[in-house]
Amino acid sequence: MSSDTAGATDEEDPIAYFLDDITYHGKSDRTRAFYERVLRDFEAFLSEGSRPVPVAEASHRDCMAYVHGLRGEKSESTIATYASYLHRFFAYMIQVGTFESNPMALVVEEMDESINTDPTRREIGVAPMRTFVAAVRHPLERAVVVTLLKTGMRVGELCNLDVRDVHLETPGPRPDVPVRAGLDGRPDSLYVSASPSRGQTANGEERTASNKRKRDTTIPIDGELARVLRHWLAIRPDTRSAATPLFVSTSGEWGARLTPNMVHHLVETHARDRGWYRDGGGAEENVTPHYFRHFFTTHLRDRTGERGVVKYLRGDVAQDVIDTYTHDWGDRVRDVYEANIYSLQV
Repeated sequence: MSSDTAGATDEEDPIAYFLDDITYHGKSDRTRAFYERVLRDFEAFLSEGSRPVPVAEASHRDCMAYVHGLRGEKSESTIATYASYLHRFFAYMIQVGTFESNPMALVVEEMDESINTDPTRREIGVAPMRTFVAAVRHPLERAVVVTLLKTGMRVGELCNLDVRDVHLETPGPRPDVPVRAGLDGRPDSLYVSASPSRGQTANGEERTASNKRKRDTTIPIDGELARVLRHWLAIRPDTRSAATPLFVSTSGEWGARLTPNMVHHLVETHARDRGWYRDGGGAEENVTPHYFRHFFTTHLRDRTGERGVVKYLRGDVAQDVIDTYTHDWGDRVRDVYEANIYSLQV
């Protein structure tokens, strides 16, 4: 350890402070050296230009610009490693109470899900999306599309929803199924479990899709989504599944739980009609169920200063998301969500 960094405080040099700590935690000299190379490279990047930015004040845009600058110079695997090291650094500095946020969190989330961050990616505003939703008339298809757009959940998570995972304050017609215990005292909410996985039996049924979130999440249901779900539940076919799935087929496989392929097909059909999907088009052009997750993240993040709430709703694990988001349900998550969620006019 060099004399100029030994004993450095987190305020004087957060990078040196972090490097000292990982050494105390038993990281090898080689690992320490790689961390130092990456972190000092990022520090040098922030110092360029007329307005140098201290590492502790780096923004999400700074991190995105840094990662973008690595493309063409480094392999994708190396870029991913650089990003993970920066993410770990920021997360650790939050844990020790020095930094207030982790600007790398969303960058890593986007990279992990292979979301194309190229500026040529199709960006759809709320008004065009309202027009798209208005053309989706079938109750099942509308319920699926609006649920994806209003919650940002993954398609597998949507397919795994059971009727017990929905707690509507004004339920309307629905199967005689009690809501799960986790929704007690939380009306107008959806429960998305961290499990099951594909092939696992959950609630009496073997699942064909996996939930990828790292923890259970309770998502608010606003008035628009509540109306759509009540309409769907009023005409939902009976099913032989002991799990009583929320979304079931109304076509060839009548009453069977929807699969991700079924959802992809129905979204693709409507996206083609709108001119938002073509054969051979990539993530930059085609609107898919995963695009709705991108839409949710982008628009809700832009509307609210509570970035942690958006991460919580997405089901992402981030070191800077504190348990208060789950403990102060009424004061934080629901209030922020209801104040900022966009209207689809359904």
